[in-house]
Amino acid sequence: MQGLSEFINEAMQEWKVPGLAIAIVKDSQIIFSEGFGKRDVEKNLIVTPQTLFAIGSCTKPFTTMAMSILVERGKLDWDKPVRNYLPTFKLYDSYATEHITPRDLVTHRSGLPRHDAMWSQSPFTRQEIIERLQYLEPTHELRTVFQYQNLMYMSAGYLVGEIAGSSWEEFVQQEIFNPLEMRDSNFSVEKSQKAADFALPYAEKDDKVEKIPFCNVDVIGPAGSINSNVVDMAKWLLLHLNQGKYGEKEIISQSHLQQMHSPQIVITQTLEYNELFYYFYGLGWFISAYRGHNLIQHGGNINGFSARTTLLPQDNIGIVVLTNMDDNPVIHTVTYYVCDRLLGLDEASWNERMKEKYAQAKEATAKAREQIASDRKTPTQPSHPLEDYTGNFEHPAYGILSVKINDNRLIATHNSNIYKLEHYHYDIFVEYELFDEPKLMSFLTDTKGNISSLTVPLEPTVKEILFTRIPESSSV
Repeated sequence: MQGLSEFINEAMQEWKVPGLAIAIVKDSQIIFSEGFGKRDVEKNLIVTPQTLFAIGSCTKPFTTMAMSILVERGKLDWDKPVRNYLPTFKLYDSYATEHITPRDLVTHRSGLPRHDAMWSQSPFTRQEIIERLQYLEPTHELRTVFQYQNLMYMSAGYLVGEIAGSSWEEFVQQEIFNPLEMRDSNFSVEKSQKAADFALPYAEKDDKVEKIPFCNVDVIGPAGSINSNVVDMAKWLLLHLNQGKYGEKEIISQSHLQQMHSPQIVITQTLEYNELFYYFYGLGWFISAYRGHNLIQHGGNINGFSARTTLLPQDNIGIVVLTNMDDNPVIHTVTYYVCDRLLGLDEASWNERMKEKYAQAKEATAKAREQIASDRKTPTQPSHPLEDYTGNFEHPAYGILSVKINDNRLIATHNSNIYKLEHYHYDIFVEYELFDEPKLMSFLTDTKGNISSLTVPLEPTVKEILFTRIPESSSV
């Protein structure tokens, strides 16, 4: 495609993206497959079509494909209660517990918001996380609202393993990767780092792009742990564009594939751009229209990586863009540039729009920081000596948050996330570095004046998460 390489190089430079790989499929042929930039900046290693990237939530359609295979074999019913398969499955709301189905798990309509801090860097197993779901507060009733959710996808993958008598990883490997000859794809960044050709993760901080640590998301695997390259992902696109067949091999029937590609729930949003229609969610895919053409896609973001998988089924077009840069818009601008070119349409100004959008997001973050600063009451001091705030605090779903003193300041650890706390006012402390926006940790006292609990706004759509002090063991 003439001009594509130049467009990609310019976009990468403008958005400081170290490395990118892209594959384009048209009419059952791979018409473009190339790497750009660096997979390792320090060592000056280039991206190739074989370079492995974390694909993040582009994993989700692999989970729904695995479920579709089980449905086709009569081992799973999309619309029977999950409890038929996992008798101990329990949510906060008793109606949802009894009625939630496998279809609900993977269409983001469970009633639960994200609650990502509950599983992120968690020491729990999938089974232990599932046992704790009952303590997570929902924000809506079952099947009323679309709320993007990773924990339900993890539960769906766990269900696949239980029904298949193996694990989600083994089932996807046997039933999808192997028949598609996706030989380089894997399920853990630990595995990727042993490969000959893998990309390092990068993020922008204070206008500077820096290498960041790999984020292990194995526990939430079915929601986002696959690593792949554009060679393998092109085969995945071909499967979807070829009515469930790869070559002559049928991996899933056309009718089950169509169900994956069909709207299951409406996503309430304003129409931001003229080119895009309202969004729906299918079984593991976002469904919309691009300039009048049926558009099926999924994005993926995981620390240091952004990805986008796109299908235009009526036009027999598939595009996958993988990058090693945190939350960057190049996955969108490149995808839509390719769509415009292959559909023979005038080029839309996606880059300018993304600049505007990202500038607004930056401004909102800056305003939130200013607000935190202006709301602070001065001069105040904690009501207790620092030692009194230390100890272990527990939430039945989120687990243990422990507070210690280091260099005369409080340090809180939840899972392996470390909060470097500064005194804000009264018994409230603030963490500035860990999240996009500052987080306030409030310590609460009982009637005797002892620090008995603390709250942190870990899920913005529900009230602050309450961690209660665990009494210190009296045993010697």
